[in-house]
Amino acid sequence: MIPVTKAYLPPIDKYKKYVDRIYESGWLTNNGFLVQELEQRLKEHLGVKNLILVANGSLALQLAYKAMKLKGEVITTPFSFIATTSTLVWEGLTPIFADINKETFNIVPELIEQKITSETSAILPVHVFGNACEVEKIQAIADKHKLKVIYDAAHAFGIRYNNKSIFNYGDISTVSFHATKLFHSIEGGAVITNDDDVADKVRELINFGIVSSDRIGDVGTNAKMNEFEAAMGLCVLDDIDYITEQQRKLIEIYKSELNGFVDFQITNSKSTESVSYMPVLLKNEKQVLDILEKLKLINVHPRRYFHPSLDTIKYLQPQVSCDCSRDISSRILCLPLYTSLSEMQVVVISKIIKESISVGLNNVELEKDIA
Repeated sequence: MIPVTKAYLPPIDKYKKYVDRIYESGWLTNNGFLVQELEQRLKEHLGVKNLILVANGSLALQLAYKAMKLKGEVITTPFSFIATTSTLVWEGLTPIFADINKETFNIVPELIEQKITSETSAILPVHVFGNACEVEKIQAIADKHKLKVIYDAAHAFGIRYNNKSIFNYGDISTVSFHATKLFHSIEGGAVITNDDDVADKVRELINFGIVSSDRIGDVGTNAKMNEFEAAMGLCVLDDIDYITEQQRKLIEIYKSELNGFVDFQITNSKSTESVSYMPVLLKNEKQVLDILEKLKLINVHPRRYFHPSLDTIKYLQPQVSCDCSRDISSRILCLPLYTSLSEMQVVVISKIIKESISVGLNNVELEKDIA
């Protein structure tokens, strides 16, 4: 089977060396030495000031909301994975959707400002598929209205904007290290901020709100990463350049093969290009469904990321319709992309997509002739 993504697994002997260190120390969790080592290496690799490892990307978002003391409404995008908004609802916050740009798939800054009310406390943009948002415009709006900015940067590992990490923008960036991500630690994530006080607050929150052995601060939770996950993260980080380059090669083949048949996401000109996902935009939903059916016959399984548009989800109502997000959501397809995928497999997948589109177009022409 060829899934949409597959976790990179480093050589098992390398991972076992880290596991041996865990067994020797007996330190399994609670800010162990491997977690500390991974945090330091990630800070250096990414070029960020404060990075706190956590159990997963959803908890990273929830911790960010708590650290920023958000209340009321948060303006966000309807074109994202459900966790972006489900975490808001889970924390008693109200998601308010602003529509997206049809080429970048990111939230439109001007539409954010139209949604601001006296109940708005923050903006939660997403760097969709790792494509950097218009961060300067968003920050200007936030400053004007005295709002916090938390970036869901789950897909944006390694992305640089104006020659520095995209994680340096906003009050907080959160990132996922789930097994499906470019960089992973099996499960996991991180909260990243340039504010030392916020970083200290997050460290307190991830450990039940414990400030010291005899004092509890604010209500907290258990959001710590364990040593076995950190061990995987350290192994994967060693190979991140190889992983990135391999996926970049596959993306280039996809784009070469499919040019003229599909549309591609437009990358922010001030940003490096993401290699985390391979989204393509079809002409209509029928093309998407036809391609899914044909690829399924050879056991290839792309995914409709992101579908449905979140402004249609029942528990998030009422919402004003975000027409662009709904349109893109109906036509988007993420193609298989992972390090062990072969170049020939990419060529075959692309060929089937092209044939499916060509047959569909020919059928349309025949229907016109008959009419």
